[in-house]
Amino acid sequence: MSNITEIVEELVNPIVSDLELELVDVEFVKEGQDWFLRVYVDTPEGDIDIDQCALVSERLSEELDRTDPITQNYFLEVSSPGAERPLNKDEDFENAIGQYVYIKTYAPIDGMKEFEGYLLAYGPDGAEVEIRIKTRKVTVLIDKTKIAVARLAIDFSA
Repeated sequence: MSNITEIVEELVNPIVSDLELELVDVEFVKEGQDWFLRVYVDTPEGDIDIDQCALVSERLSEELDRTDPITQNYFLEVSSPGAERPLNKDEDFENAIGQYVYIKTYAPIDGMKEFEGYLLAYGPDGAEVEIRIKTRKVTVLIDKTKIAVARLAIDFSA
């Protein structure tokens, strides 16, 4: 179904650009009997409101009706990415430097596959994250190619 998300990205990019918003993510998922097309948008400042989401939804709905790329019935949801915004692109990681993140890897690194901590740096080698192991802080370098899931997280220990 990734083809559908790519098509939707092509349809929604001019809309968000015109509204001076940014596309965060597109998902097309089946939950129970229903399909959901979820489009996450935000402002560069991270303060999108419901009216902006509604405007994107209206315009995207018109484009989807015009091009009809999805054969099955689905629900369209346009919303903010929320506090746990996904980190998908290099730019997302660069903007998250200094923030608390959650990263899950495809393969273990030093026996671990899940990391929560502060993103110290991001570059060609990957993400440098300061994590806490018991009472000490450790810096881990996570290769870009090993990152399965990454998102902002909430630091409950602070």
